[in-house]
Amino acid sequence: MNDVILVTGAAGHVGNTLVRELVSQGKKVRALVLPGEDIKSLNGLPIEMVQGDVLKPETLPPAFAGVGDVYHLAGIISIMPGPNERMRQVNVTGTRNVLAACQQAGIRRLVYTSSIHALGRPRLGVVIDESLPFDPYCEAGEYDRTKAEATLAVLTAVQQGLDAVIVCPTGIIGPYDYRASETGQLIKGWMGERLSLLVDGIFNFVDVRDVARGHILACEKGRTGEAYILGGERVSLTTLWALVRDAAGIYSQTVIIPLRLARAAARGAAMWYRLSRTNGRFTPYSLETVNDNSEISTTKARRELGYSPRPISETIRDTVRWWQERRRVLRQA
Repeated sequence: MNDVILVTGAAGHVGNTLVRELVSQGKKVRALVLPGEDIKSLNGLPIEMVQGDVLKPETLPPAFAGVGDVYHLAGIISIMPGPNERMRQVNVTGTRNVLAACQQAGIRRLVYTSSIHALGRPRLGVVIDESLPFDPYCEAGEYDRTKAEATLAVLTAVQQGLDAVIVCPTGIIGPYDYRASETGQLIKGWMGERLSLLVDGIFNFVDVRDVARGHILACEKGRTGEAYILGGERVSLTTLWALVRDAAGIYSQTVIIPLRLARAAARGAAMWYRLSRTNGRFTPYSLETVNDNSEISTTKARRELGYSPRPISETIRDTVRWWQERRRVLRQA
């Protein structure tokens, strides 16, 4: 029986955390990495690395050879408005190429990392759960549409005989954030600011380590063709900021920006990010996300998988500690 586990997107935040968890369980892990990719998040881990590109199907067979289970995490996240052809290619075409490689290699099971944003966005007051359809026409943003379209491709492959399970994480926070995700940058920034400007909002945030364990539980216990929301705790940004401040021992102040003013500023900021070719955190998409429906249920994952996320206070404490240690390492390098 094939006992090698393949992880695509292994060097990313969730990817490297998943690899660490699999290794801790004594699993044989193979990481699919791009040629020339920054893989410092995987340094020192006892794993096999194979170069390949989900957009180049001819590079995938060596990575899939002799593999039992596949975790497909490779993807691009963007909160910028407008089309993003590269993101569409990687998220949609790349997933279709991975599905074809799984079918050709006869893998045992695929776990696909979708997103809470791939599900339809119901009005305020309606609980978001797995009964909602995946919406490839979502008006919220291109990222949502690409993840929904890719998820539907996975479900089509299931109908064709592939054993696959889907997981939908919410807002991910946690250690091992070597590439500084959007939320990671936010926390890192709060740790060094004497005055923070905040737009109050609320969202469901989850520890990256719980998301990694949720992937493994989905592989072990999930039902074929089913989706499972991997959420955590619904927390306001002001509460999140206060937790970071307390964990870091920083007694800074915050100013809350009115939502109407923030929306106008976000449109201008998005234009600046695009002109300067920089990645931003303050965009209309990010602003609407924390002011939209975030009543998210994890009942199905808890009931069927035994999923049990930790308190957000523990996540923030460990994340702040990781960033502090990371800064010390970089200063000494």
